[in-house]
Amino acid sequence: MTSDDFRAAAHTAADLAADHLAGLAAGPVWQPMDDAARRTLLDAPLPAAGRPLDELLAAVRRDVLPHPMGNGHPRFFGWVNSAPAPAGVLATLAAAAMNPSSAGGDHADVHLERAVVRWIAELVGFPHPAGGGLLTSGTSMATIVCLAAARNRAARAAGWDVREDGLAGMPPLVGYVTGETHSCVRKAAELLGLGSKHLRAVATGADGRLDPAELRAAIARDRAAGLLPFLVVASAGTVGTGAVDAFDPIADLCAEERLWLHVDGAYGAFGVLAPEIAHRYAGLARADSLALDPHKWLGVPVDCGCALVRDPAELRAAFSLVPSYLRDEAAGELGWFSEYGTEQTRPFRALKVWATIAHRGRDGLAADIARTTALARRLGELVTADPDLELLAEVQTSIVAFRLRPAGEADEAALDALNRELPAAVQRRGRAFLTGARLDGREILRACLLNPATTEEDLAVLLAEVKAAGREHSG
Repeated sequence: MTSDDFRAAAHTAADLAADHLAGLAAGPVWQPMDDAARRTLLDAPLPAAGRPLDELLAAVRRDVLPHPMGNGHPRFFGWVNSAPAPAGVLATLAAAAMNPSSAGGDHADVHLERAVVRWIAELVGFPHPAGGGLLTSGTSMATIVCLAAARNRAARAAGWDVREDGLAGMPPLVGYVTGETHSCVRKAAELLGLGSKHLRAVATGADGRLDPAELRAAIARDRAAGLLPFLVVASAGTVGTGAVDAFDPIADLCAEERLWLHVDGAYGAFGVLAPEIAHRYAGLARADSLALDPHKWLGVPVDCGCALVRDPAELRAAFSLVPSYLRDEAAGELGWFSEYGTEQTRPFRALKVWATIAHRGRDGLAADIARTTALARRLGELVTADPDLELLAEVQTSIVAFRLRPAGEADEAALDALNRELPAAVQRRGRAFLTGARLDGREILRACLLNPATTEEDLAVLLAEVKAAGREHSG
């Protein structure tokens, strides 16, 4: 393949991407793939001979791009999946062309990652000592990184070297979460050998936020039982309702009890940029660690999470291992990124983060986030004003939890059955996309607004689709 061949194919690929993004809003949000299209991908034979680039791109145009997840569409309100930022899309190609391992060394990706991790910390107001964080595949991995540091600190304080000896024989370490804490925390606890039964689900108040009094009581009970409380996980925006915990009283209690305060900010931490809701994040900077996803509210193309820590030495104590074949005498006092997490070979994630943030700037990102939070509040108002809909939680960030409740329907079992079926029914109709969850024992609909291209008209379409799908179900 000549450089001219690659250049021509790259231009075609750029046109494919541009056409795809430009046409999203005019098409369905999502529709099920037909059997033939699905089998084309599932049953593709291993090729014996190579195919020209133009044939490959034609296959992408024909077999892949027509069947998106839907998250690029302005009426996609499902889960917490954003549309890709155009600058990040372009930067992804350049990063792939360089294809470094961003474990360490003196090359551009390493220095750019240190810069963008600092930028992320500055955006959310989290302290950033040199070396105080790294990019990860997502908050699931960032949570493992942060909780491993918390585990090691607690074990060390108890006179235990968990890296050398493991956890066997040590009194159980106990962490505290809520019923709305993201499942990645439980996965991390299981993977790190803590055991999910040693995660205590602390009660929340009517506002969905962790109750400090209940937390204090749970800690006291575990200490009295001879267990070792070590961790509290607070949320900067729960996935179910977008609730933000009150950080200051939790941080006060963690300081008093010598517990590690971790904040799950995967979805919601960047909400601090919206002036109308910034007050909800008071005390966030007091956490020992924060996990968050630039690939959510910022729109950085997947995958990109970030782990931020107050004390970089705790990450290095948990992960640093430098075999002789990886010694780098010029690495400086910070060493390599691979000493701060689990990955040795690390992709060049920093360029798409840099491009996304640099293209919009802090002011542009703040405006985008403020717009989506304002639209969420407006959606909450529309739900409240509709006699066939019921708002189930205060709109704190950009998630709206509600349900269809046809006028006069009082049977909770029937309402549960109806709202359990609605997300899939709305999705299949193709004009809007939302997902469901359970909240306080009830089936709910949840709309997550992340796309600044969404309009109030799109909100009206969403609610009309929910009610239309409800009528179809009832009929």
